[in-house]
Amino acid sequence: MTDPYAIQPSALDQLPDRDPEETAEWQASLDAVAKAAGPHRAAYLMRRTLERAEGAGVALPKLLETDYVNTIPTAAEPTVDGDEEMEQRITAWNRWNAAAMVTRGSKYGVGGHIATFASAAWLYETGFNHFFRGKEGDGSGDQLYVQGHASPGIYARAFLDGRLNEDHLDNFRRESGGNGLPSYPHPRRLPWLWEFPTVSMGLGPISAIYQARFNRYLTSRGIKDVSDSHVWAFLGDGEMDEPESTTALTLAAREGLDNLTFVINCNLQRLDGPVRANFKIVQELEALFRGSGWNVIKTLWGTAWDELFQLDTTGALVRRLREVPDAQVQTYQTRDAAYIRQDFFGKDPALVEMAKLLSDDKILECFHFSRGGHEARKVYAAYKAALAHKGAPTVILAQTVKGHTLGKGFASKNANHQMKKLSVDEFKEMRDLLGLPIKDSDFVDGVVPYGHPGADSPEVRYLQERRAALGGPAPARRTHALAPLPAPAEKAFAAFDKGSGTQSVATTMAFVRLVKDLVRDKETGKRWVPIVPDEARTFGMESLFPSLGIYSPKGQTYEPVDRDQLMYYKEAENGQILNEGITEAGSMADFIAASTAYATHGEAMIPFYIFYSMFGWQRTADQMWQLGDQLGRGFLIGATAGRTTLTGEGLQHADGHTPVIAATNPASLTYDPAFAYEIAVIVKEGLRRMYGEAKPGEDQNVFYYLTVYNEPMPQPAKPQGLGIDEGIVKGLYRFNTAESAGLAPAANAPRIQLLASGTAIHWTLKAQQLLAAEWGVAADVWSATSWTELRRDAMDADAALLRGEDRTPYVRQALQGAEGPVLAVSDYMRQVPDQIAQWVEQDWSSLGADGFGLSDTREGARRHFGVDAESVVVAALAQLARRGEIKATAVKEARERYGL
Repeated sequence: MTDPYAIQPSALDQLPDRDPEETAEWQASLDAVAKAAGPHRAAYLMRRTLERAEGAGVALPKLLETDYVNTIPTAAEPTVDGDEEMEQRITAWNRWNAAAMVTRGSKYGVGGHIATFASAAWLYETGFNHFFRGKEGDGSGDQLYVQGHASPGIYARAFLDGRLNEDHLDNFRRESGGNGLPSYPHPRRLPWLWEFPTVSMGLGPISAIYQARFNRYLTSRGIKDVSDSHVWAFLGDGEMDEPESTTALTLAAREGLDNLTFVINCNLQRLDGPVRANFKIVQELEALFRGSGWNVIKTLWGTAWDELFQLDTTGALVRRLREVPDAQVQTYQTRDAAYIRQDFFGKDPALVEMAKLLSDDKILECFHFSRGGHEARKVYAAYKAALAHKGAPTVILAQTVKGHTLGKGFASKNANHQMKKLSVDEFKEMRDLLGLPIKDSDFVDGVVPYGHPGADSPEVRYLQERRAALGGPAPARRTHALAPLPAPAEKAFAAFDKGSGTQSVATTMAFVRLVKDLVRDKETGKRWVPIVPDEARTFGMESLFPSLGIYSPKGQTYEPVDRDQLMYYKEAENGQILNEGITEAGSMADFIAASTAYATHGEAMIPFYIFYSMFGWQRTADQMWQLGDQLGRGFLIGATAGRTTLTGEGLQHADGHTPVIAATNPASLTYDPAFAYEIAVIVKEGLRRMYGEAKPGEDQNVFYYLTVYNEPMPQPAKPQGLGIDEGIVKGLYRFNTAESAGLAPAANAPRIQLLASGTAIHWTLKAQQLLAAEWGVAADVWSATSWTELRRDAMDADAALLRGEDRTPYVRQALQGAEGPVLAVSDYMRQVPDQIAQWVEQDWSSLGADGFGLSDTREGARRHFGVDAESVVVAALAQLARRGEIKATAVKEARERYGL
């Protein structure tokens, strides 16, 4: 019978016990208390004993830290299931080609990183040979988040297995010729290889957590069983400084994401120098992850250290390792044995005696080379333990040397992150160290050769056989041949065509109502993924709680306080809503995982993420770029949009610029709809383009950004006539004319074209009335649903002109023949409508809410920014006066009349 109180193998087993009998007595005492009085009493006594030890000055690691030794002792390491010598040769080829690739590219000045992969080579190779499941087997395979600066090593391995050739490697970081390799993991640039963009540091960790969580979501909702998929995230220890790297650690632990493993390459160096020069980053990370509920495995020292630990009968070695700061460990890497004897061993009499038993070669082997992250058996043991651990995610803290095997000029040097090449002599030194069959004569004209053992060599056959057994190549991205999703019933969209009559409805509520109807669709309803950062009630989404449920792996273990209400707070294991709490970054990570499920898992999902518009692009624009790079699809909804619609909220809530930021992202289709029927048309078109039948040459890998407002207004009926839907999608259509609005202008009345977007159209319509009634001016009103799409179309037309094609921009076509000047109005800074100014043939002017926001009523804020109806009237009159179509005195009179 197994002893439930038996001590499992741990880091302590690596330290010799000078009095095993005394240790056994302490353990027996604890066992006796636990059996007689229960585990709670035993835990109490342990806590009091630790307090006593701390008060007495007994040197103990902090409760969240263990000693600076390996978690898995050598005796407990499993046998590596493979040919370690063969894997050593494969890794040597990968190291060589990664360094050669970057060095050969340096003559073009394109840069590259060598030292990162040199430190992490075994972390990847062990995974590729034994653990990372490919996509050609059952299920979806594993998801790999590769550290961006290690990309040359991944390319080198793809070269070895035949997926890349020398021409590819020679075009590293030179993509314009069509056969190049992107600098970092960029799915948009190399979509058959890379799945996840990671080089914007900090985004890989948070995305990996939410990807693992989304895998559970898909399984729980019955969309697809992906419980066999494991998420591996490779990170740098310096990268963990980024707030996004650690912001979701507790989420991963709270939800028990044992389908997730972080592998942190602890080479103790960031880009400019040591990560924690005066401290110990491994210990800090261990405490952070343990405190967050993660399983922590430290893989710090190689087998050469076993002899030293066996000699440590007093614990002096462990104490010294615990106290030496990281920067000094880095220094040991570059110094001779005499320095290490004096500085490391000379601090303690017991260590002085230990050093006498060690040769200089042994000391240099330990301090220069022997790190846990550089030994396949150590890494293998850590990975196997991570997969075996259940109930919590695992982090592996693997200690390495940055620039390992690159020679004395690279290893542990502060500048190695910026060093882009090795000399021929350094390559020859590296060749000899790695034992590669490359001759001096292979260096032609001083150019380092690529190395390859041959397509039918034992190394390549071994590599390919290992990958075949694991389900195919990795990393790899697969775009599945998915059938287009059927279009939802037209009824859901047509419901907005008749308008709301006298009822005032905010466009935020109109969007929520539309989604509420779409999620009921029998064919596609289950594929919607509503995402909201703890603001569902702000956006009127509480009606979705009981019908869709909020996803929770625990379901609902409590009785909600509002259980007797119609719209009570309902959590469920198969809940559809992802209500993330106050984290826009987490919500975006959710969105990215859902929006790319069509590739990751072969399941098209339709995410919509609704957020305070001010807290979306402004806070998480980097993730929007990640979304575009990862070829995500879905709907981003900037709610409570605009600079003047949030009564009393103030400048930090007043969004006057997100369409400008969104316009910089080529994958974002940005719309500022004014009316409910426009939202319906845009969403319908978005579903077709992203999930339905694509038109020839149309890129489906886009996402939509819609701004919606919390200002309740009567929603008009959709105008009758041809081309309205086309105009809404393309970005501009005429909503009415002075005549169709019933204003009956005089035959010779001066005329102006008023272009407005979003909520600004309501002030513009009021201005249209004032211009006619008080100034005899005829104004036509246009709804500009997308200034950005108008600009992009015009830029495409310009590009076509350079190719000799005659194409007229849509905005010019739409406004052709429109009389008078153009005045554009929005609730955003003038830069938003001014995007299209150069393509408008009429005289152009614009109004917008530039500057900081402020707290006030809507009317007060609009008057402050000069965008209310009266300000629009004055601006229109001024424009007409400059043209000589009305008297200049009318402008002064209008300013005085309206109190401007």
